[in-house]
Amino acid sequence: MNNFPIEKIKSHFLQALPSTNLVIQAETGTGKSTHLPVWASKHGRVLVIEPRRIACTSLAGFVAETLDSRPGEKVGYAIKFAHQYTDETDVVFVTPGVALRWFSENRLGDFDIVMLDEFHERRIESDLLAGLLLKHAQHRLIVTSATLDSDKLSRYFSAEVIKAEGKSYSVTISYSAKDSSHMPSIRDLENRVAEAVNWALEDDGDVLVFLPGRKEISSCMGQLRQCGAELVQLHAGVSDQERQRALTTSDRQKVVLATNVAETSLTIPDIVTVIDSGLERRTHQRNGRTVLALHAISKASARQRTGRAGRVRPGHCIRLYGEFAPLESYTPPELEREELTDTMLASACCGYELESLSLLSRLPLKSVSQATDRLLAMKAIDNHGLATAHGKALYPLPIDSLFAHLISGMETKGSREAMIDLAAVIQTPQTLWRLPSTELAFDHYKAWNSSMCDAVTNIAVLRGEQVEAVNVDSDVQDEARKVSSAIRQALDLPHWQAATKLRRDEWLKNVICQAPELVYVRREKRQQAFTNGYSEVLLGRDSLFADEYQAAIVFGQFHLAGKRGAKQTSSYATCMAPIPLQWIRELGLSDCTSAGTVEQENEQLEVVEHTYAGRVIHREYRKPEGEGLLVALAELILNGKHFAFGESLKTSIEYWNLYQQVEADAPLPAIEPLEWIKVRLTELGVETKDDLTLVDASDFEFDGIPDWEYEGFCEKYPLTVTLSDLQLKVEYFKARRTVMIHHVGGKRKADPKRWELPRWQGWKVQYRKASRLVDIK
Repeated sequence: MNNFPIEKIKSHFLQALPSTNLVIQAETGTGKSTHLPVWASKHGRVLVIEPRRIACTSLAGFVAETLDSRPGEKVGYAIKFAHQYTDETDVVFVTPGVALRWFSENRLGDFDIVMLDEFHERRIESDLLAGLLLKHAQHRLIVTSATLDSDKLSRYFSAEVIKAEGKSYSVTISYSAKDSSHMPSIRDLENRVAEAVNWALEDDGDVLVFLPGRKEISSCMGQLRQCGAELVQLHAGVSDQERQRALTTSDRQKVVLATNVAETSLTIPDIVTVIDSGLERRTHQRNGRTVLALHAISKASARQRTGRAGRVRPGHCIRLYGEFAPLESYTPPELEREELTDTMLASACCGYELESLSLLSRLPLKSVSQATDRLLAMKAIDNHGLATAHGKALYPLPIDSLFAHLISGMETKGSREAMIDLAAVIQTPQTLWRLPSTELAFDHYKAWNSSMCDAVTNIAVLRGEQVEAVNVDSDVQDEARKVSSAIRQALDLPHWQAATKLRRDEWLKNVICQAPELVYVRREKRQQAFTNGYSEVLLGRDSLFADEYQAAIVFGQFHLAGKRGAKQTSSYATCMAPIPLQWIRELGLSDCTSAGTVEQENEQLEVVEHTYAGRVIHREYRKPEGEGLLVALAELILNGKHFAFGESLKTSIEYWNLYQQVEADAPLPAIEPLEWIKVRLTELGVETKDDLTLVDASDFEFDGIPDWEYEGFCEKYPLTVTLSDLQLKVEYFKARRTVMIHHVGGKRKADPKRWELPRWQGWKVQYRKASRLVDIK
């Protein structure tokens, strides 16, 4: 482990560590991740927190090898579903999630020194760990960062700053976009990457291509198969063998296609040219949930990517966007852009209310409020923000807290197992299965899954049931099965191979009761869009959701940013379970309101509407009773179907309201004609339709504008105006002295003239027809 730039600070580091926390500012590739933990182990047992799983296993293996040791002896690691370490291991590399769970168990009492590596990435769990460690104040801290403000970190951690200068060669930067302000784009990406790679391969040296995700890597791999170089993938889901190919020198010229896991922690040898797509998949909030969507990278990330070239000799970076593209300066910390439910639960299970911690980022108040409300509703925290027994049971499960809550809320063993297996699939980022495009395959699939329920297919594929019509990704299947097995073991349930038979309806109704916000209905006029009243999702391009279904439980979503950024993000449903509309009503999710009355076969019936998410999902007609009966009788009167004065009464009340608005010194509240008649009916003791025969028009005289004023007021402030071939409705706005006349009907195309309208002296007159508004002068 010699000849790394970090060696220059060794003596300073070892001298300072026993007495103070340290912030080490050093570029990627200086050796900080591999050297500092070994040096620090001279002063106690070291826990190294790496943002990514692939970095944990790679670094642990590399450091163990340099110490002539096997992984798990002197140096080990622990990630989700895998670990190699003992109680005697000096240095353990872990992900932030593992470290948080260990903190919740014993406050990391088995370690003396904690190193937060690559802290500039500002992962939400790393920020939380920093706050917890400072609050607990029992560990010596080492914080490494390549780009963050070292003075700010020094103040936050009460630490001394040590800077390590890296050795690098110059890197020439070029831009492929014709427009200098062109933002990074996914459009035609594989062809643009292929063109840049073929150019780069004309020189010797390896090529590193930064792409946003596994899907784009696969597309580019296919496009580059004839390029003549060795093609290697590098992302979180690659095998150990594939990762080793990326991280070791090869006899052939190599092209490494990587996500932003290659920005930090991992050093890829022999890279001379970097090709930067300028894209990444990044989390942000949408409708109160954390979602993953495509984003342009920040300028800081662009510098990090460029720095991967120029390690062994002068290098080159080709950016597939414009030189002056308006990238943000830094990637916002996850604490500021993600929802905080899981973070708040983690803090609570570690023994601290989230808001009591000193964090490097200010917590958004709205996010804190939403997280608190959710966890209280789940009964996962108490009123002091600390974890309940239920919250502590949810936290260890390796999935989103919503799915953990759903699992714990299932009433039967079979439903609980179904929820576990579905959650395991959804928590695995890649696509588990795809349907072949042939019509025959579709017919086979529909015969097997008549409701075409994505959730049922996901569960069946995980359990290895025979689903001949679909193509299964075995790597994703293995990952999902690991998650399922871990949860099943934690809850003392049988292995997925011995799963209880799924009772679909029973399970889905249980889900609705536990998480009603997952229920979506089609929009009436846009059948491809679904809403739950708070957010909207669209049917994905590959969705098999049948046209005849009008409602679904939406378990999974995919989010795609629009051309103008995240504010135009569209959400697509990726896992839908069709349900009948009547379930929504039967399970008490709909609102029931009276929608007036209708006359059928000489009988007045009350219309009762059941609505959900703004859509009427059911109408029923019944004989009116109580309040509904009063409404029905009032409508009979108002519509002139019992007494002839309904229209004149309505007009009198409208003019009274207008009189209060424009003339009264102390205006009285507006009166609704229907409400006034209801009150009058109650005063008269009317309880049935037959009782109307006992009253007459004189009982409904409205004491409004005095008779001596009424006619003149109506002439001065008409509510309607009729011109030649034009009918108008009039509104008055006293505060701005404006009369608004609305087009109601008539064949006239020209606007009304000022001279043919009432005088309205001192008032501004405007004319509205549809969305067009003009001043009449």
